[in-house]
Amino acid sequence: MLQFSKAGTSDALVLNGISKRAFDSDVEVGAPSVGGPPGYMSIGFHTKMARGNHLYKLVEDGLIVGGAILFPDGDKINIARIFVAPEHFRKGFGVFIMKEIEERFQEVKTFVLDTPLWNVRTNRFYQKLGYIEYKRDSEFAYYIKTVDSK
Repeated sequence: MLQFSKAGTSDALVLNGISKRAFDSDVEVGAPSVGGPPGYMSIGFHTKMARGNHLYKLVEDGLIVGGAILFPDGDKINIARIFVAPEHFRKGFGVFIMKEIEERFQEVKTFVLDTPLWNVRTNRFYQKLGYIEYKRDSEFAYYIKTVDSK
């Protein structure tokens, strides 16, 4: 059974490890080198996100298998990142996280996120979920999804 919930500071170590492995694996789908977004492999960063109520975890049968960092702001939310342990790729966990985010925040009408242009996997993923590219720069595609009523 999958559960998506807020993560505590005690989850930061595990989520940090999953984040590092997930983002480092992007080298297999076009990343110029191993790496990730700022703080992706920092326990301090993940602890800070948990303290600020921005860190979420995906748990399957008692085991943390993924996470997200979210910044709600009234009727808008910035999905700063989602990540799933590489051994759980292609099992629908990313779709589950995104659907949970959209359902959990009933007051949110606008969901925004960005992803690197080189990452064909994530660009296709967000488009498949109904996100529309509204802007791009030399490094990132910026996506939006607007919900009129829930």
